[in-house]
Amino acid sequence: MSLGMISRRAALTAFGAALAAGAWPAAAQQVFDPKGGDNGLKLSEAQIRAGATFLGRHPSVDIHAHPGRFFLRDLGRQNETTRAMGAPFEPKALADMAAGQVTAVLFNCVSDAVLLEQSPAKGLVAAREFDPGEAWADYQRQIATLKALVARGDVLPGRDGRDIARALAARHTACVFAVEGGDFIEDRLDRVHTAQADGVRSITIVHYHPNQIGDPQTETPRFPGLTPVGKAIVREMNQAGIVVDLAHASLGVTRDAVEVSTRPMMISHTNLKRPDVDHPRLVSVEHAKLVTGHGGIVGSVPSGIGQKTVADWIASILRLADAVGIDHVAIGTDMDANYMPVFSDYADWPLIPAALLAHGMHEGEVAKVMGGNFLRVLAAQRG
Repeated sequence: MSLGMISRRAALTAFGAALAAGAWPAAAQQVFDPKGGDNGLKLSEAQIRAGATFLGRHPSVDIHAHPGRFFLRDLGRQNETTRAMGAPFEPKALADMAAGQVTAVLFNCVSDAVLLEQSPAKGLVAAREFDPGEAWADYQRQIATLKALVARGDVLPGRDGRDIARALAARHTACVFAVEGGDFIEDRLDRVHTAQADGVRSITIVHYHPNQIGDPQTETPRFPGLTPVGKAIVREMNQAGIVVDLAHASLGVTRDAVEVSTRPMMISHTNLKRPDVDHPRLVSVEHAKLVTGHGGIVGSVPSGIGQKTVADWIASILRLADAVGIDHVAIGTDMDANYMPVFSDYADWPLIPAALLAHGMHEGEVAKVMGGNFLRVLAAQRG
């Protein structure tokens, strides 16, 4: 599972980037973050147009996000962490998506949000256990918020690739329902199918709370991998047609999921470890390749872990593509609950294809990263 106006959109009508050192075009200009920082990107007018034009031709998907912190809407039992996040702001997030030409977003409910508190030593941790029935009730609350967004027409439904194609044609964002944390399933396999009927198309099986499925990568493992219930849940998700998201999952959970799953999976929001940056939320190339070798994808996240600017994030995307192949890379922003985000406004979305194109990626390659790879994985869930 951080934070942005019309003035920003006006300031960033000059989208794009050329990242190769010493290769800035003569007509390039610096793009500045309206908060006062330099995002590290430079662009020419042609690159600006290319980024925006690209999004009119190709579907783009943010494979992991919490837009406007919708998951806090109508939350009854608050804790220090949820209070610190402030009030939800879905209308602003949706306006930014429209300005940025975002085709689809996986709106992730947060299964364990009611448990999470900040630890000075470890960051987010589960500070308590669920009360009986609490996890299921909170899932229902958050799904009701997403259903209301669709019912009002604030977003289009995003149940499959056809819906996402319709969203591109309509120039309106599709909402793909997702859940971060499989806690709400408990040991009730029927809830996987209930979630699918609700419209859920992705479940991050482990979040910060060590649950009945397995352990997060930020905690000392209790189990070597998936629990017996966890293996059954992965199989049931395959049967239901829900993408297994292994973000936050321990290496052992990931290994077991690859053994169990018959469908391609994803790690929706992470980056690769580097010699100078080793953090529990990052993954090794070996870890990433477990998933991509199974046909899956890895989404690069613009967090403040080893990154200070948008240019740093673009470099992370390129490094990931070099390591696992262009067919296995996607974008997962974790908007609006990201840690020290270096990219925090959907109105800036055209910066991403503009930067990748400017760096030398072919349009077809950028199309894969921006949405095509996820659409392939989503389609594969139904066999």
